[in-house]
Amino acid sequence: MSHVQRRLASTAARLATVSASHLKAFPPKEAVVLKPSSSKAKTEHTPNFFDAETWASLQPPNPATLSAFAHRIGLGRVLANPVEAVQQAGTHPSFLSLYARHHPTEPAPATNANLASLGNSLLGLFATEHVNSTFPHLPTRVMKAAVSAYVGPTTCANIAKEMGAGQILRWKRIPNTPTRPAVLHADAISSVPRALTALVYQNHGLLSARRFVQRFFLSREVDLRNMIKFRDPKVALQETVAKFGRERPISRLLRETGRLSNSPVFVVGIYSGTDQLGEGFGSSLKMAEYRAAEDALLRLYLTRQPPNLVQLPTSTFPDARGDVFSAEGSAVSYIPVAMTDTEIKYGSADRTGMRTPRPRDSLEDDVD
Repeated sequence: MSHVQRRLASTAARLATVSASHLKAFPPKEAVVLKPSSSKAKTEHTPNFFDAETWASLQPPNPATLSAFAHRIGLGRVLANPVEAVQQAGTHPSFLSLYARHHPTEPAPATNANLASLGNSLLGLFATEHVNSTFPHLPTRVMKAAVSAYVGPTTCANIAKEMGAGQILRWKRIPNTPTRPAVLHADAISSVPRALTALVYQNHGLLSARRFVQRFFLSREVDLRNMIKFRDPKVALQETVAKFGRERPISRLLRETGRLSNSPVFVVGIYSGTDQLGEGFGSSLKMAEYRAAEDALLRLYLTRQPPNLVQLPTSTFPDARGDVFSAEGSAVSYIPVAMTDTEIKYGSADRTGMRTPRPRDSLEDDVD
């Protein structure tokens, strides 16, 4: 076996979508270079360059691989034709330029461009209502960050890799141009879960698509605590307490040790009337008070609805195929979540991050 044939075999072995058993001819004629018989032919013969990786990328996916992928993620019995549907979901629009250059007379394969666009809208809808119903007190900016953490491009790419979508992906790397952004592997593979969501929606309706997204996306735990940052937690807490009609927050020293040593520890609690809002510690009273105010705000914003009380607006849609106006079927009753004033001054600043300072009483004076 020549060097080109060995390289072709190793490249095809690395690509799970290429199987020599379902190919018409292996190795291809382009990969076989015949030795010239005469010395004159040696000087005139110029073999063409053969790219084994490009050849392997152009081969049709293995039907067994597509069927195994569909059954592995639970869509084998859901889709009418799982092999063709999964093949379309795994074909990125960037693959068309590569295919048209090598097969100009053949029809272009179906891509997931429209499916990925529809699936992206569905993912945003399901994630937004899930975050808003589960955490009703989140600020708008934090809610947007949480939605991106649940169904953003990075999450879609990671879930696609966990599904094994790299075996069915057909794409081509495109460099960045002044009129078009670059297409990288993460961009191509992140389109596969979006297209699969759209396929479930088209075949079985909105509620089935929501269950699919719940299983693969929304069932994961996202750390929202690190997404909430306050420039001045004490001022933000004062504004929040005033908006809810509660008493002015007061800081109280709960415990301390080593005040006269080089490593003191103070524990401060913030109270509104008789209710303790938060608690924090630090090597100084100011640090402990800062952390206590931040803890009180995080307890408010990260208040989570019990799972049995979470209701989603899309639960009002009937569990049947068709548009939401003409589809018929059973629909559960829905009680909307009470809208609360979650946007607070200084907690969600504008893009400039500037605020107008005003004189205020320091909470440090209230520390006992």
